[in-house]
Amino acid sequence: MRFSPEKLSIPDQRMKPFIDPEEIWNIINNTKPERLRVRDVIAKSLDKQRLTMEETAVLVNAVDTDLVDEIKQGAHELKQRVYGNRIVLFAPLYVGNRCTNNCKYCGFRTSNEDAIRKTLSDNEIIQEVEALEDNGQKRLILVYGEHPDYSPEYIAHTVKLVYGVKKGHGEIRRVNINAAPLDIEGFRIVGESGIGTYQVFQETYHPEAYKWYHLGGKKRDYEWRLTSLDRAQEAGIDDVGIGALFGLYDWRFEVLGLLRHTNHLEACYNVGPHTISFPRIKDAVSLNLDKKYETSNDDFKKLVAILRLAVPYTGLILTAREAPDVRREVLQYGVSQIDGGTKLELGSYSDSKNEEQNLNREQFKISDARSLAEVIDELLTNDYLPSFCTSCYRMGRTGEHFMEFSVPGFIKRFCTPNAILTLSEYICDYAQGETVDKGWNAIEKNLKKLDNEVAGSTREKIERIKLGERDLYF
Repeated sequence: MRFSPEKLSIPDQRMKPFIDPEEIWNIINNTKPERLRVRDVIAKSLDKQRLTMEETAVLVNAVDTDLVDEIKQGAHELKQRVYGNRIVLFAPLYVGNRCTNNCKYCGFRTSNEDAIRKTLSDNEIIQEVEALEDNGQKRLILVYGEHPDYSPEYIAHTVKLVYGVKKGHGEIRRVNINAAPLDIEGFRIVGESGIGTYQVFQETYHPEAYKWYHLGGKKRDYEWRLTSLDRAQEAGIDDVGIGALFGLYDWRFEVLGLLRHTNHLEACYNVGPHTISFPRIKDAVSLNLDKKYETSNDDFKKLVAILRLAVPYTGLILTAREAPDVRREVLQYGVSQIDGGTKLELGSYSDSKNEEQNLNREQFKISDARSLAEVIDELLTNDYLPSFCTSCYRMGRTGEHFMEFSVPGFIKRFCTPNAILTLSEYICDYAQGETVDKGWNAIEKNLKKLDNEVAGSTREKIERIKLGERDLYF
């Protein structure tokens, strides 16, 4: 019997599977993208209302060039209304690549005997974090393989270790996690270490496709992974991130799968995912894929815009898997977070002797190897406001509390001034050359968009930053 998570009674479906492939395909196959209907759906999203599965399918099925352009323009406008021109920056830090899973698309798969396995020591983690702080990073996501070595206790230990590293004005203020699904007690242990978001990507929401790609290890259990963030919520982690790996199955199905997952979390826990990620398959050692599901650049750009319209208040994360030209365009369609200065080889932030990527040491190939400084300079050139803000997490504006602020659109009252303050820190501590002038010009331009009271308070804090104070926020 099928059910609709959009109409769930809250207690009934917690920690239970919620994906019905037949239902999703019926929605896709039986939804017509009439021109007026497409425009009505876009208008609803621009009114900052969540789209239903059927409404999202209307956008998915729209193929006429002019309608796709309208979808992209709608996403661009919605992004401006909700997030302004702010782009949050972070970096991934791979702590260990030991793994017991055998996934066809991953360079860390157990059958890759050429993979060079490593787990960073505590001293190596400290060196990596210091190197990241030297570049100006304030937000990290720690990445771990699925292996007994990476227990909840170990993950919690590394989180506390990272938070404790201070070098000059450098410090990490938010540590997010991308690691294996845990049981409730495991999530509770990690949560108590002070993490931000816990990410678990389903990879593909189609059960049969999932089975074909995952040949061994605990990750082969589709339902255990699917319900993992329910267990995180039960453990008190109300800030979670979902994602799909595009290129494993039909992108249209995955978009609706992500939306179904969002519906499920909202129905059961009164809060959706904090972020949605949409990485696309890239080269990796021992790659074994069905090429018919390869997601083209055009489809990728379209699906990002659709996700923004479908979930107006959810953060969208775009990673360095994508080349700079793709990232440059997709940023316009609603992305709110990107990584910069990304390196995937364990220990490579502190050891820059070899800049060439070695796929036997990395999970996949990155396509944007620019430094954080280069990324920030381009963002400023293109009239974005780079941000390292962590205030919502540290002020308790997460989960339901975050939704209370963000859904009415009030979050912009905090986001813009806090972005300005973190950019001021970056300029004072790390920026060089023309980036300094570009940064202060961007700050002045964005200050003029604030009301007088907020702008005045922000200017006062900027002066304190120039005098040496740090970590000021609203």
